[in-house]
Amino acid sequence: MKSPTLRRWSVIHTWSSLVCTLFLLLLALTGLPLIFHHELEHLLGDAAVLREMPAGTAHLDLQQLVSKAEQHRPGEVVQYFGFDKDEPDGVLAITAASAGTEPNASHTFMLDARTGEAVAMPAANGGFMMLMLRLHVDLFAGLPGKLLLAFMGLLFIVAIISGTVLYAPFMRRLGFASVRRDKSRRLRWLDLHNLIGVVTLTWALTVGVTGVISALSDLVIAAWRNDSLAAMVAPYQDAPVLSERAPATRLLAIASEAAPGMRADFIAFPGTRFSSEHHYAVFMNGATHLTSHLFTPVLIDARTLEVTAVGDRPWYMDAMGLSQPLHFGDYGGRPMQILWAVLDILTIVVLGSGVYLWLDKRKRAREAKA
Repeated sequence: MKSPTLRRWSVIHTWSSLVCTLFLLLLALTGLPLIFHHELEHLLGDAAVLREMPAGTAHLDLQQLVSKAEQHRPGEVVQYFGFDKDEPDGVLAITAASAGTEPNASHTFMLDARTGEAVAMPAANGGFMMLMLRLHVDLFAGLPGKLLLAFMGLLFIVAIISGTVLYAPFMRRLGFASVRRDKSRRLRWLDLHNLIGVVTLTWALTVGVTGVISALSDLVIAAWRNDSLAAMVAPYQDAPVLSERAPATRLLAIASEAAPGMRADFIAFPGTRFSSEHHYAVFMNGATHLTSHLFTPVLIDARTLEVTAVGDRPWYMDAMGLSQPLHFGDYGGRPMQILWAVLDILTIVVLGSGVYLWLDKRKRAREAKA
């Protein structure tokens, strides 16, 4: 007989698991291709491919690239420029009808930094990989979808903790990694469910916690805007509306002088949610695997090109920056991707076996009543 405490933990484990299982199955299934998104984009022909040119071909300056981007999307303005160390001759451009347009209504493409030629990026605007990403991130429901998935992630964490509590006395009776092959199918599945759950415990907690943090990214960014960014742009609170802004030509050089030893990851143009109405914001990061996901904003007056602030990183922005690549296994190259995929598949087995065990238990209960 279970003690009252274990019965309570059993109820918590059962219902926290059942409520979140369908969502977690969806997340595990959509997360699997996202682990290999770079490889799949190339395989599906959805990745931007720049044409070959002689090595060392000079790049256009940033303002010329801004003009090329807006010529490619007439009637739209540039919201962001992004830089990828793996594609030094390309600049990721994001444009929209206005600077403040929400992200899902923007358009993403690659600019060849040498010619200004626009190269389509189907994976960033539609297709299979975007379908997987939107289902995984917000269920095509925006912030409400993200908050729902964050709640499911919290239930998943509760299910992991409660399952560990329940498995501890079970281990004392049976021994770790034991599977009772001579017993009924239900008991074999119970043993496998417990065993795989324990083996994937640390990974599942890591993915669960980082998933919750990532799902709350909109709230984290809003907190940063209301706290750190608001403090940095406070002197401009009563400034007149920006009627003309300086060319973006020297932004990278100015930011590099303000944050030596760092490289530019992306530029937020005036009016976007990562800048202000009066600033270019150049987000700098480090060169190591760890620091490449930690961002330091350099705010540059959009009229005078003077550096007005070099922002500190709040802990919650660091947590968000580190959690997102860890969630998808982006830190350790191909071996980590394969490990993440194997653990993802094992988690699908745990979720599926949990549903089977619950349904079988209900079936036995109905038969006993009959």
